[in-house]
Amino acid sequence: MRRVITYGTFDTLHFGHIRLLRRARELGDYLVVALSSDEFNELKGKTSKFSWEERKRDLEAIRYVDLVIPEHTWEQKRQDVQDHNIDVFTMGDDWTGEFDFLSDLCQVIYMPRTPEISSTMIRNKMQGLSTAAE
Repeated sequence: MRRVITYGTFDTLHFGHIRLLRRARELGDYLVVALSSDEFNELKGKTSKFSWEERKRDLEAIRYVDLVIPEHTWEQKRQDVQDHNIDVFTMGDDWTGEFDFLSDLCQVIYMPRTPEISSTMIRNKMQGLSTAAE
């Protein structure tokens, strides 16, 4: 079995995320998603609209996802790859080169993002709508 892992916050889940998860799963037979914990998001300066438990539940509902694990630190990736017998580590191409240090443990693949959508675009649009409603 070829095992794949990817990481993310997946707060404002959108079709770009779904496409990324589908392509990640196509790289193997089993997809592990490491989901940033609420505490880790705080350390990164991010505020999620939904709790880790809610985001986990949403990811588990997606047929491409086999397992959701918590991401607590930047440094845990090597251990995750080893603990889950990962063959492929994949991230969006905005991270190109950042995780090449894992290439001694598994294949590292950076996939193109969906250019028409991003969580930032959605948050900005929502902010504009709430401002207009005030």
